[in-house]
Amino acid sequence: MSSTIPTISLNDGRTIPQLGFGVFQVPPEETRAAVETAIEIGYRHIDTAQMYGNEAGVGEAVNNSGLDRSEFFITSKLNNGFHEPDDARSAFDDTLKALGTDYVDLFLIHWPMPASYGGDFVQTWNTLEEFYREGRARSIGVSNFTPHHLGRLRAETQVRPAVNQIEVHPYLTNDALRAYNADNEIATEAYSPIAQGEVLTDPVITEIARQTGKTPAQVVLRWHIQRGDIIFPKSKTAERVRENFEIFDFELDGGAMGSITALDRGDKGRTGANPDTMNYGAKS
Repeated sequence: MSSTIPTISLNDGRTIPQLGFGVFQVPPEETRAAVETAIEIGYRHIDTAQMYGNEAGVGEAVNNSGLDRSEFFITSKLNNGFHEPDDARSAFDDTLKALGTDYVDLFLIHWPMPASYGGDFVQTWNTLEEFYREGRARSIGVSNFTPHHLGRLRAETQVRPAVNQIEVHPYLTNDALRAYNADNEIATEAYSPIAQGEVLTDPVITEIARQTGKTPAQVVLRWHIQRGDIIFPKSKTAERVRENFEIFDFELDGGAMGSITALDRGDKGRTGANPDTMNYGAKS
């Protein structure tokens, strides 16, 4: 694991690199090359999902890197159409086959899907617990879960999620949910860390970038790192992939951190779906 990147301790005793490389919206035919570039730069944490359709490209890049599998932290996520236990088991087998590995470091329920499957995401979580106990998922977690979703898991299941992957960026700081995660020893992973580029032209951020001699993206990613978020920005451009990696040679002072956090727009800043209404891809 690259010594440049700090790690976050998980509640199951494992650690996760705080910076990774995401492949959301990377076309399957371009994924191998994109991940190979990231690996060459120094990334060892790769975040993919069944829904992205590019797990195979991730696996090809990792397996042809010349590095031992143990050097990598690979995350994937359960597709929304496979929440029922037998479907989840089959889908998980397909993920391992596509990645060309006998385990993933982290496997997540991608969305709670409360309007589907009778609202029973607990049965889905129980199935992920099987993968965890078998050792085929070294850690398990959730994505887009809110406190009431997490509360059900806490009351009705045995294994706490190691992480909750949620939308977080300066326009949606999601501080209440981040605090809930922290109070329950659940690490926060922040997806869309730069709001799909929307925050990069914000005058507050561009001024901090000018003062620090860094790019707006580096400033925002550094803000996440100092808040304790786990992030995995994505880019298909080698220069930007390297730029996103070079965020550990400077710090933001308290004033800059506060100014960025103050950009929060609450739910109006959300770029993705609302976890309580998201129903895309449910099994009919």
